[in-house]
Amino acid sequence: MRILYSYSRQFLCLTITIFFLTAAFSQPVVSFASRATGLSSPIELAAPNDNTNRLFIVQQGGTILIYNGSTVSPTPFLNMTGLILSGGERGLLSMAFDPNYTTNRNFYVYYNSNSSNPVGAIEIARYTTDAGNPNIADPASRRVMMTIPHPTYDNHNGGHMAFGPDGNLYFATGDGGGGGDPDDNAQDGTSLLGKMIRIKPNSSEIFPYYTVPADNPWVADPTILDEIWATGLRNPFRWSFDRLTGDMWIGDVGQGQREEVNKRAANATGGINYGWDCWEGNFQYNGGGCPIASNYAPPLLDYPHTTAAGGFSITGGYVYRGTNYPAMYGHYIFADFVSGNVWALPPNGAAADTIMYKLLRGSISSFGETQAGELYATTLNGVLYEVVATATGSLPVKITSFNAITKNGVNELIWTTDTEVSLRQYEIEYSLNGTEFQQAGVIAATNSGSYRYSHMLAPRDRLFYRLRMVDIDGRFEYSKTVSLNFGSEDKQNFVAPSVVTNNQISLMLTGDYNQVQLISMEGKEVWRQNINGRSGRINFTLPATLPGTYIVRMSNNDNAVSQQILIK
Repeated sequence: MRILYSYSRQFLCLTITIFFLTAAFSQPVVSFASRATGLSSPIELAAPNDNTNRLFIVQQGGTILIYNGSTVSPTPFLNMTGLILSGGERGLLSMAFDPNYTTNRNFYVYYNSNSSNPVGAIEIARYTTDAGNPNIADPASRRVMMTIPHPTYDNHNGGHMAFGPDGNLYFATGDGGGGGDPDDNAQDGTSLLGKMIRIKPNSSEIFPYYTVPADNPWVADPTILDEIWATGLRNPFRWSFDRLTGDMWIGDVGQGQREEVNKRAANATGGINYGWDCWEGNFQYNGGGCPIASNYAPPLLDYPHTTAAGGFSITGGYVYRGTNYPAMYGHYIFADFVSGNVWALPPNGAAADTIMYKLLRGSISSFGETQAGELYATTLNGVLYEVVATATGSLPVKITSFNAITKNGVNELIWTTDTEVSLRQYEIEYSLNGTEFQQAGVIAATNSGSYRYSHMLAPRDRLFYRLRMVDIDGRFEYSKTVSLNFGSEDKQNFVAPSVVTNNQISLMLTGDYNQVQLISMEGKEVWRQNINGRSGRINFTLPATLPGTYIVRMSNNDNAVSQQILIK
């Protein structure tokens, strides 16, 4: 069935652009600071409201660890490995602490079960923390609240849960997998797949350990399941509530064209239809049996499947409400898992003003908040990062242009200013990965409005530059970051042929990368090879895969390059 909800769709394809220093608000220069390494596929972060300042790290294989602000506990808070079906997009995917956790010690987990029939079903379960040890959960306290069959495909499991301002538990499910939602789950009111679910847990020992809120949108409709809060989602792997406003932000992974961010205001009613599989972002995907566009809620923004302007698998984030980085306050921070691009949507909510940090940090599997509202992120290769930011636009200087070019082995940085008042100097900083910078040199401010700096450095795949602008009182701010691609045209086309007919490809390896991956358009890793120390043209045989579009990605700990191929 096709579920209807009246909501005006705007026929506008929003393009994310870098917004420079003319904005009325202070812009953040976002980066990622490593806080812990050696984790095993960390995929979610959660924090209880118990004044302990602990951050809980959910690992896909089935364990939950505790980060106390400086170290990660060696003893798991909970070990569910015997209950979890893990691999690909399956596993232990999320946890959420009860709003009354300090008194009832309840928390909830979202995972794929290895004991369901058939295996792989999504299960929601309640656990209780040990009464005598706040760092250990009681494994015997598990109560399975809900089992959602996921029988055909192993991808599109959704995977985030959170309590809303209303005290209800929300969680988002994927559409059940496969290309184009072949079972039409997202628009089927009799299926819990492809939905935002809303329930009210309790501490009873009576199954199902929850009730349905009386104001859920379809409780009076016998053709639609009562637990459903919103429909038309494809794979809302990561989403969040703004802790200040209560607004809901959903990052929904796209099919083959667009990734999208949906925003639902806190005062909006339930019953919204986000459009999949009739719409993918702002583009019509499936016209058959779909009502008119006005029945669906358009995304706040979407971006294309290109590394230069977007990516291939969105990781939804959070609106920053912490206090450590004022420049980032009120910005919605999100990322793309494949391309490594990161975005900051400003407090004014205008998609056109979104700041894009190109190739900043790849493989981001999740963002998460501490109790104090500080923002962290995990990468699937085992690192916990704190998201940090400095401000631009606060000093009495305005950069009107900042560019980098390379010529005859020399990198030329050229910038112009419109205003300079009491400015002491410009410190030129460079980075090999876009996050860790070191100083290249210093130029005294002359109030001339035009500057040039030459930097000689052996060519790398990519270099990043920024300006640290310092006034006479020692205050400073950073410019936007610019980058240089050395041989970028060759680097971005390192696979031959781009249309594969016999599973044979050739890669031009530079020797700077650790691994090569084949990634589906759903963000699932299909194939991986270690290429440490190899260089030149190497032939590879890909595994037998379904025909379609894929991404070939070469990466190391700091950088990645991707190229799209078509397998026939």
